[in-house]
Order: sequence, then C-alpha cells, then structure tokens
Amino acid sequence: MTARPRPASRICPACDGFASAAITLGGRTRAGHLRTITVHCSKCLGTGTLTRRSVVLAGGRA
Repeated sequence: MTARPRPASRICPACDGFASAAITLGGRTRAGHLRTITVHCSKCLGTGTLTRRSVVLAGGRA
C-alpha cells in the first residue's frame, strides 16, 4: 500500500499558528483581576491557518 501525500502546510506564516494572544496592560481591576486585551493575527484573522490559495500566494509549500 502506498503512502498518501501530505497536504500543503496551511499554518499562517505571520503568526506561526499562534493566532491570538492575551496581553496584560499592567495593573489590576478593583476586583483584583489583571487587565488584559486579546489581539488576533491580521493575516489569518485569528484562525492560525490560511486557505490553500493564500499559502500559494504567500510562498508556502505547495
């Protein structure tokens, strides 16, 4: 039985698959919680992957 070919890499080259991050703003709220904001990758819009067409256009493995 032959091995199946591996699909093209769809990991976003801008964020390497880590599409979202929580960043602390420093300080705490009155309840004692850290103040944070969540940011998302602008290339993949927070998914960590790209569509097949985007991979070809970005120069990823085909």
